[in-house]
Amino acid sequence: MRNLLTSLSVIALVSVASAPATAESLAGSYLAGRSAVIDNNFEAAAQYFATALSRDPQNVEILEQSVLAYLALGDVARAVPPAEQIVAAGQRSQAARMAITAGLAGTGDFSALAEQEVEQQGISQWVDGLVKAWALIGMDDVDGAMAQFDTVSTEAGMQGVVVFHKALAFATVGRYADANALFEGASAGATAGTRRGVIARVEILSQLDRNADAVALIATTFNGSTDPELDILISRLEANETLPFTHAPTAKAGLAEVFFTFAAILQAEQASDYFALLHARIAAYLRPDHVDARLLSAGLLENLGQYKLAMEEYKQVDADDPAYHVAELGRAAALRRLDKPDQAIEVLDQLTRSHGDLSVVHSTQGDVLRSQDEDALAIEAYTKALELLPEGDNRAWFLYFSRGIAHSQNGDSVAAEEDFRAALAINPDQPQVLNYLGYSLVEEQRKLDEALDMIERAVAASPDSGYIVDSLGWVYYRLGRYAEAVIQMERAVELEAVDPVINDHLGDVYWAVGRQREAQFQWKRALSFIEFADEDTEAEPDRIRRKLEVGLDVVLEEEGAAPLKVANDD
Repeated sequence: MRNLLTSLSVIALVSVASAPATAESLAGSYLAGRSAVIDNNFEAAAQYFATALSRDPQNVEILEQSVLAYLALGDVARAVPPAEQIVAAGQRSQAARMAITAGLAGTGDFSALAEQEVEQQGISQWVDGLVKAWALIGMDDVDGAMAQFDTVSTEAGMQGVVVFHKALAFATVGRYADANALFEGASAGATAGTRRGVIARVEILSQLDRNADAVALIATTFNGSTDPELDILISRLEANETLPFTHAPTAKAGLAEVFFTFAAILQAEQASDYFALLHARIAAYLRPDHVDARLLSAGLLENLGQYKLAMEEYKQVDADDPAYHVAELGRAAALRRLDKPDQAIEVLDQLTRSHGDLSVVHSTQGDVLRSQDEDALAIEAYTKALELLPEGDNRAWFLYFSRGIAHSQNGDSVAAEEDFRAALAINPDQPQVLNYLGYSLVEEQRKLDEALDMIERAVAASPDSGYIVDSLGWVYYRLGRYAEAVIQMERAVELEAVDPVINDHLGDVYWAVGRQREAQFQWKRALSFIEFADEDTEAEPDRIRRKLEVGLDVVLEEEGAAPLKVANDD
């Protein structure tokens, strides 16, 4: 698969040969466009490059950058003309070929798609090979299409993907038994095991009058967990309804599936959110009702920091679609990232009214409310989410953990501890829960031996977590084991160098072992980092300043706290 990622990742990194823009006004627009590209601001990039092209309409480099910007926006229609100019100029450009292929697929020009040379004229050997196979399906040349699928499947690492598409193509032309035989074979690969692949096979089984087998496949694959879409499928299957084959009912839909498949591969391989986005955008262009492509596009846009564009994609999912709640949850997340928590809460409030039977809706609402210090309301939301989870669902540990944090922030340490222990009863070795409960006990000066055991287990599970290592150092400090505390705190600062709380803790530990100058240095570092820390940081700048003035011993005395212990570790 490495060659696939390499091939796709050079689309925008290797520019075609072209003379650089020289006119000052042209250079300004071009450089502004390049800056917008770096910021993933595709709208601005498209505008700047359009301005640059108005001054130099034959500049191939600017043409290519325009193509990429339009594809990232999902505006294939505007990407095609500059792409055609690039090809007409005799230049090779994967971006241009991607746009032209999308344009031909959009108009259903299957013969032109089938005539394209694989790789030499196209995007990559695998994408091009599958595009040609689906184009042959569109031309009613089924035998030729199957031969083409077999040709592509000889490529290393691609057999599973190609077999999956060949199965879809069999189903497209009504050969459901042949399609299912491929799904049953060992060569179907990971793509057939994805959610989308499983649902495609469920539809194929239903077409073969095997609804019971389809229901069993859902139960086995998803371990009994369901969602609105699966619930609808199960209900229709159990009512003995024959499900239509919706995943690739036409050759054009099959072509959309090609681009969606590679978008998902690029995302899964964490190769490039940008290049995954280009493929997902084309999939949604070819098939506007491809909800999975829209959700994938929206998620990738969020990863790229384009939250407004992400929300536009989420809004494309109809309210009556089974995945509507997923889109709305995504929209709420994007609003939070845009620092609009009130609007996010409003979206989630509406969702509790339309999809109030879904645990995830209430748990997400609880997360947003907790982030806004609405802990009492968050507790109610988490409680509702827990009530809606099926008995024995292992996901309950996280809800108990989240509700425990809300109880803790709300000042109810007893309820918090109960929830943390309930979470550990389900997931005994979960490091975040062990750390949070252990740290809470340390801060409350209770059950320190148990707290130490919990945090040591947490560190063993997550040795590279600076926050968990900090907790271990802090419990050693509370126990008066200062030399051991120094070792752990120094390690924690190595892992989280600019965290103000961890630097503050290291200062306290240094003071406890008599390293006062180093303590003051760490406290000063902690103060310098507070400005850049999250708003909910537990760092206390006034207390740190007081320690710098009079030392830790005096501050503890002023607070009525116990003095530093005589070290019991030499």
